[in-house]
Amino acid sequence: MPDKRPFRTTRPLAELRQGRDDWYKIQARPQAATQLLIYDEISWWGISAQMLVDQLALITGDIEVHLNSPGGDVFDGIAIMNALKQHDGQVTVMVDGLAASAASVIAMAAAPGQLIMNPGSMLMIHNAWGMAVGGATDMRQMADLLDKASGNIAGLYAARSGKPAGEMQAAMDAESWYTAQEAVDAGLADKIREASDPEAAIPAVDSSWDMSIFSKAPAPPAAGIPDGDRPPGKQPVPAPEPAAPKNDQADGMPAWDTEKFRTALEAAR
Repeated sequence: MPDKRPFRTTRPLAELRQGRDDWYKIQARPQAATQLLIYDEISWWGISAQMLVDQLALITGDIEVHLNSPGGDVFDGIAIMNALKQHDGQVTVMVDGLAASAASVIAMAAAPGQLIMNPGSMLMIHNAWGMAVGGATDMRQMADLLDKASGNIAGLYAARSGKPAGEMQAAMDAESWYTAQEAVDAGLADKIREASDPEAAIPAVDSSWDMSIFSKAPAPPAAGIPDGDRPPGKQPVPAPEPAAPKNDQADGMPAWDTEKFRTALEAAR
């Protein structure tokens, strides 16, 4: 039977044509940790991880990462995780809605005791995906590469949870979806944030994905459920009229001003 999910992106096709480059946002706050919001797919259709890593290098002090992402490019996810791990300051990771696939890898950057699940949030782990064009040899080489990538990721989950890498690999083979409590029980998260905590406010950022690319994704929310009770993975919404691309460089990558970014961070403090 042909694969009904051959083009594996969670973003509605209408959005792919808009030239969006806003899959993350950095917000400096006076007398508080700088917030990094990743509320979209990682890298595939936006800015490369290089730009985010360059900006992280300019941040001093603690960082608070908020995740609500279906994942994205696995190697960019690993690069972001390592940049956060090497940051000179405490890194707290909060899963606001969903940390799936490569987003769950980024979550592993949290300092000990600082990987926090918000009420109702979920975490998903699975094997690496890839595409190949060519002959049988090319396909076998791609399969070998995917096995290596999945093995590396299983090692990251094992290091965080204290469980054997083989056990985490089995969970990835099964495409495992963890509720907040299940993630804590599995050792992949440290605690669940109390809903009454005044610091538990989730940033207001809208994200809409097509979760049907995952074989075991939770069912879309039923009509009439209050927004605060909706599970992660909202149904796609109609995209607005296409906007003019923000890119202004010949190679298609958005330009950004290092000094302007540094000045903005300092001003916010």
